[in-house]
Amino acid sequence: MGGQALISSPSRVNNYPAKTGSERKAVGKKILIVDDDAALVKVLSLSLEREGFEVITALGGAEALRKAYESRPDLVILDIMMPHMDGWVTCRRLREIADMPIIMLTAKGNESDIVHGLDLGADDYITKPCSSEELKARIRALLRRAQSADKTNWQVAYDDGWLKVDLSRQQVMVNGEPVDLTPTEFRLLSCLVQRSGQVVPHKELLTEVWGPEYSDQVSYLSVYIRYLRQKIEQNPSQPTYILTKWGMGYRFAGVED
Repeated sequence: MGGQALISSPSRVNNYPAKTGSERKAVGKKILIVDDDAALVKVLSLSLEREGFEVITALGGAEALRKAYESRPDLVILDIMMPHMDGWVTCRRLREIADMPIIMLTAKGNESDIVHGLDLGADDYITKPCSSEELKARIRALLRRAQSADKTNWQVAYDDGWLKVDLSRQQVMVNGEPVDLTPTEFRLLSCLVQRSGQVVPHKELLTEVWGPEYSDQVSYLSVYIRYLRQKIEQNPSQPTYILTKWGMGYRFAGVED
């Protein structure tokens, strides 16, 4: 990790550099940390507070849900392996409350765990131990994208009678019924719709939706493409809207196709 502080145990995280006023762009943003390791929660809290974040903590899933209702955090950092209510259940329940970004920070690093976490609605998945600077960079990236999505002045981009994508309202309709998309799913779909008929390369989609630090994470992209197809395609196994260009990227096919 090149000598950087690691998010793993209290003894390994120290000497955080002070930030100048111009660097403290996180002021006012609330982060909810959910982990049953009290020592790690304390260390991570101190690190984020020095970045200017307001930090809320919970040592379990039930407490996290209560505090999420009360505080409405801008982002959640969530462990998986917790007693009573694990991170999987907590993530699903948090998604029922709001669409705030969720980062899973956990020691479970199997590909199946990563896919499951993303399927449940997590926006990012980080395996412990990780660099504290990397974690903070990913937090900032997710918050920037969430803020940008809130401010973007979109309009209806596609409507063929079956599928309607209304970018101004951030709403998707299938056969007249609203479809519940996560913020990441909606960003991905909007990127494809706005380039209708064009093959959008993997790296371009990953960079635009997740950020440049994710440009090689093709597994992220394939998970979300599969999830989108399940929600908007009449037959997800034979898609007509989101088409694959093997080895290159994906293309949104409109009615002209």
